[in-house]
Amino acid sequence: MTETGKDGKVRVAVDAMGGDFAPVSLVLGAIDAAKERGENLGVILVGKEKEINELLFSEKCSLPNLTVVNANEVISMNDAPAEVYKSKPDSSLNVALDLQKNGKADALISAGNTGAVLLHSTLKLGRLKGVGRPTIGALMPSKQGFTLIFDVGATVDCRANHLKEYGVMGSIYASYILNIKNPRVGLLSVGEEKSKGNEVTLEAYKLLESSKLNFIGNVEGNDILNSNVDVAVCDGFTGNIIIKFAESVNDLLKTKMRRYADKGLLRKIWIGIFAGTMKNILGDFDYQWHGGVPLLGVNGVSIIGHGKSTPLAVKNMIKRAEEIVRKEVNKKIEAELAG
Repeated sequence: MTETGKDGKVRVAVDAMGGDFAPVSLVLGAIDAAKERGENLGVILVGKEKEINELLFSEKCSLPNLTVVNANEVISMNDAPAEVYKSKPDSSLNVALDLQKNGKADALISAGNTGAVLLHSTLKLGRLKGVGRPTIGALMPSKQGFTLIFDVGATVDCRANHLKEYGVMGSIYASYILNIKNPRVGLLSVGEEKSKGNEVTLEAYKLLESSKLNFIGNVEGNDILNSNVDVAVCDGFTGNIIIKFAESVNDLLKTKMRRYADKGLLRKIWIGIFAGTMKNILGDFDYQWHGGVPLLGVNGVSIIGHGKSTPLAVKNMIKRAEEIVRKEVNKKIEAELAG
């Protein structure tokens, strides 16, 4: 399990070749994070050394807390995770995880192939004690703030005990990273009644009910947006559908507004007047500010970003990774699951 070094510096390895805009967005975001956090943070850019150094040179960057480690291979978005784990040992993702495994880095961030990040992280770092399956979580905007959803795609199918683990890990993440006191944990189902759900959710209900969590029972889809729950637990199949649907809302609203404005000058004026307000409201849906999604349950720290991550998104991913290390989230998860 990773810990901060004796100098108090957290070292974050960046998969500089992962993502649609790699390595440019990754390098620029890393520069911003290194500048902002200073001596508290060490950023390690992992990827094709020549390309990375050319970008650093063009930005006139020579920060002492930003270093480069060479990796000659790249995992594409279309690569099959299981195949490239063996066929591309010198990929930027693999080399970055080796740094963490060998104690030369405390965390990883990647905007690359999600399946590859999940598989490589699990196989390279192993799982925390008491964790059957790691889980990916995501933030969903709600009326009073945000709701965390676990799982959103790490595992399509799961067992009841896995759902309980998701609840434990999600609750700890909500407590220490989102600063939610005694977070409400709900089991996503087709009805609020205890008797509603399939075999897995019915069994999971019993496990969650008997746990130390602030379990509020079954919750439905509308409870997520209505702020009736802080951590919603579900299988990865369901969670991934929810989060992909949510990602489309922002674009839908923008398209509707443009079409409304195209129908007349007066409408254009109204849209112009409210544009700033709408931008602020829709900002909650902007992935750039959320610092990626955490992969919890692995014996290390892995943050997965959007494939189209901008420098701002990358900077926030790095800062989130640092925060998870400093607050020792993994130690707290192991302690809770052991108890």
